Amino acid sequence: MRRNRLKAVVSLILVMILCPTCVVPFAAAQTDVTAQPIDIKNPDFIRGMDVSSVIALEKSGVVFRNESGRTEDVFKILADNGVNYIRVRVWNDPYSADGRGYGGGNNDVNTAAQIGKRAAGYGMKLLVDFHYSDFWADPGKQKAPKRWSGMSLDEKCTALYNYTAASLKTIRDAGAHIGMVQIGNETTQGIAGENSWQNMAKLYNAGSQAVRDFSRDTLVVIHYTNPENSYIKTLADFLHDCQVDYDVFATSYYPCWHGSLSNLTEVLDYAAQKYNKFAMVCETSYPYTLADSDGHGNTIAEGNNNTGENMLWDFTPQGQADEVRAVMNAVNAVEGGKGLGMFYWEGAWISVGDTTGLSGDAYTKRLEQNKQLWERDGSGWAASASAEYDPDDAGVWYGGSAVDNQAFFLPDGTALPSLRVFRDVLGEGSYRLGDADGSGVVDIIDVACIQRKCANITTKVADNILLHGDVDGNGLSLIDATILQRYLVGTGLPYPIGIWMQGE
Repeated sequence: MRRNRLKAVVSLILVMILCPTCVVPFAAAQTDVTAQPIDIKNPDFIRGMDVSSVIALEKSGVVFRNESGRTEDVFKILADNGVNYIRVRVWNDPYSADGRGYGGGNNDVNTAAQIGKRAAGYGMKLLVDFHYSDFWADPGKQKAPKRWSGMSLDEKCTALYNYTAASLKTIRDAGAHIGMVQIGNETTQGIAGENSWQNMAKLYNAGSQAVRDFSRDTLVVIHYTNPENSYIKTLADFLHDCQVDYDVFATSYYPCWHGSLSNLTEVLDYAAQKYNKFAMVCETSYPYTLADSDGHGNTIAEGNNNTGENMLWDFTPQGQADEVRAVMNAVNAVEGGKGLGMFYWEGAWISVGDTTGLSGDAYTKRLEQNKQLWERDGSGWAASASAEYDPDDAGVWYGGSAVDNQAFFLPDGTALPSLRVFRDVLGEGSYRLGDADGSGVVDIIDVACIQRKCANITTKVADNILLHGDVDGNGLSLIDATILQRYLVGTGLPYPIGIWMQGE
């Protein structure tokens, strides 16, 4: 996502000039959020979330709560609300020479492994997003890692292959269920310091080969941005002409920058139909309010990126849910079931210390506390140490979250009702795999229901609901009960337990 480059003064608390018809303050968030179902064409449709900063946030004291206000693991909250895939960025070495983190979650391989393990614990697969950089890679900058400085192209290809292979093994060995791998992040203008098509193709293929050698079942993703520009179709042509080995053509889509939804569908459909690829959106997001909650200016705020012909939804939880549903629908419209789904970008990146309603000394004190946490734990988008690697951007504008108003959680960590959109798009016939009693929750009661059914003991649950307990796909049996028991105590097997499914 584009970094926030506003003047330092914008990092001060924003004046809340809020239109009551289109903006909802934190304390008055809607509860009656709804989303119409989508007739999803691809049975593996991704309803994903990037939560790369979550480990750093938790180190800074952030606590997540479900919609009822009860403290829970954020990964459980996401799974309960229909999220079925997690995306995590990986930087090679996001640390200064003296060991200080660059920020943005300090997302090295070990952090990704922790996130992948926790995601797998709730039945969610992992998309590993390699930036092949030591900090943010985006269309404006694709700087090679420090350790690759001075390498020839061939040496860099070897380093990229080895790094990818070793990282995937580390993440898998931690317990993650890796379903997809991105070879670069928003690589529209380059990758790992290379910007010629031939050199980029060699690096893509080095990464792709590492993924193929890791697992033939893992999909390779190439990720671009700016779908509003016809150049993105040229990039699909380039991948074909240069014989790049990949499976999924992906783009970012932020409605304030990236054109219409109809154009998004057309771009994705072009790559899907002409080159027989899957297509998806790797990043999108939308504000549920224009208010700031951490003292660091937001990417979308009053007077900043909040207007335009494609900003079609209110800045409310309902508007946030509407945007997510609309993007899913645009991807689903790709012909032949080639639309693979979407990931919401950093939907849990909330404030480490709520500044809402504070002023004067109280505000200044809270902001100083936040700055200390951002520096200590890397829970802001960048820390001052990043100046070593990225002196002209992160080293100048470092600070907190620029997207706290686009999260699915209030500043106190309570889930917004808009988070339900990931489940609601499946419709009334949806169910959770493993939910043998149809309660909507996978718990020990489901184990008992399966055991009773297998022992021919009467149960009040209808047979068609009990079949949702068939987590291994081999018919309802005591094996399913055992799998569920292991899942519930955190030693689960790689079955997609707890994932919301569409249809009976």
